[in-house]
Amino acid sequence: MSEHVAPHRPHHPSGHGPDHPHHHRHGIADPTIASTDRGMWALKWSFLGLLATASLQLVVVVLSGSVALFADTLHNFADAATAIPLAIAFALARLRPSRRFPYGYGRVEDLAGLLIVATVLITALIAAYESALRLLHPRPVDHLWAVAVAAVAGFVGNEAVALFRIRVGREIGSAALVADGYHARADGFTSLAVLIGATGVWLGYPLADPLVGLLITVIILHLVWQSARAVFTRMLDGVDPEVLDAAAHAASHVPGVLNVAEVRARWIGHRLTLELNVAVDPDATVTDGHVVAKEVRHQVLHHVPHVSRVTVHVDPATESGETYHRIDSHTHDGFPVHEHG
Repeated sequence: MSEHVAPHRPHHPSGHGPDHPHHHRHGIADPTIASTDRGMWALKWSFLGLLATASLQLVVVVLSGSVALFADTLHNFADAATAIPLAIAFALARLRPSRRFPYGYGRVEDLAGLLIVATVLITALIAAYESALRLLHPRPVDHLWAVAVAAVAGFVGNEAVALFRIRVGREIGSAALVADGYHARADGFTSLAVLIGATGVWLGYPLADPLVGLLITVIILHLVWQSARAVFTRMLDGVDPEVLDAAAHAASHVPGVLNVAEVRARWIGHRLTLELNVAVDPDATVTDGHVVAKEVRHQVLHHVPHVSRVTVHVDPATESGETYHRIDSHTHDGFPVHEHG
């Protein structure tokens, strides 16, 4: 028996009912829509903030010829551009599931993550090329005071965007948005590195500027690695084991649940889908099992953040877990011996 995600009035063994207000509803307002709206709002304002910061820096790059500031400016423009694939992903996540895509379009967020990683990698390679070229063919850096001001502006702008994206990303459960926030924070420190390079040039070390450009490239490549690891973990259905523990703990405290044998979870975009196998009294009726399944779903939705879908499979306690659903080795229609999981 499985409990699906259709809207329902939750069962309340604890006494909540018409005479006991319970200020929440499940299945009426789609949490995915609410969270994607919040994500789109964060992307819009952080995009404008980074675009303004990078545009200011670009003016100073043209005036000064600083390759370190060029690398930082290029990266800030790339960071602003990463809001575009994420915004597209959030927009698609609002679409209703179809027969072709029964789980919806949340996985597009993972594809957006790949585009973000590729974009950041390209900016790192361009910055490395320009810095190496400047080491081989040094050029003077002009308007050092303007470079210093632009570097400070880059730090302030990136840190503001970082705080904003991380806070909203955690609210809605978007790993891509949180990663983008930490990315912006690291970019703020690369802007401070530009300030160090300008200081070095001012002190009489002209190669400090391209050397800082190479340092920024190394930092960007490290961010590429971290971001790629997070994105591929999501694409391979990796989840934090604490999510599984929290779901099992919530289900195990539901009256009538004798055992929680299996818990599986996967991210679809920035929403979690959970599947649980719970064991009940073998003599319970189908109705009894259905009531238990509804309350398991109810409790999991309350105690595990960012969950939008819960499927509960009810087993008799004498056959608890997926092991009992396996079909032994057999043959049919002349095919070789095989098993069904």
